[in-house]
Amino acid sequence: MTLRVIGAGFGRTGTDSMREALDLLGFGPCHHMVEVNAHEGQKKMWRAFVRGAAFGWEELFEGYASCVDWPSAHYWRELAAFYPAARVVLTYRTPESWWESFEKTIVKGLEMSTEPESLGIALIRDKVFGGRPGDRAHAMAIYEENVNAVRAALSPERLLVHHLGDDWEPLCAHLGVPVPAQPYPSRNTAKEFQQAILNKTPPPR
Repeated sequence: MTLRVIGAGFGRTGTDSMREALDLLGFGPCHHMVEVNAHEGQKKMWRAFVRGAAFGWEELFEGYASCVDWPSAHYWRELAAFYPAARVVLTYRTPESWWESFEKTIVKGLEMSTEPESLGIALIRDKVFGGRPGDRAHAMAIYEENVNAVRAALSPERLLVHHLGDDWEPLCAHLGVPVPAQPYPSRNTAKEFQQAILNKTPPPR
């Protein structure tokens, strides 16, 4: 199995809904942070990879046909080059809307983390946000830089910018598949994420 769809959007841009949508459209299994958290082998491999271990992309994504969210979103450039036939989807919401959700969920989770080897700490806090995920202006600037970089690097034929609330039609047109009869998924709201943190369980899938 090879990656057919690559997600380039940060967490809290509708990535868990996109994960389920891709699964429903036949582009699954879809890799997402919930997969890392749910499988000990994935967790160990990705933690080692972020620290510099030499895993190949095919090994990291073995068994998956698509990927969204972190950790993969941090490596969209490398993945897009390695899988040149894969379509790319940039899940998007305005920087202000993204920050409002990000601060209530991922920032809070990072602040509560007691695991020094946590992928959230090593990758999201340190590599993506330079150790400053809770700095509003800085985090929003990093978010916008990523959005602009994706748009600049990829052709309109290969890239879909999927805005929060866009529903099935643009995604299905981009991937060349029919629109399902069922509603577009709505997963992992800020309230659900916060409850998962309090319960110390992975966010709902």
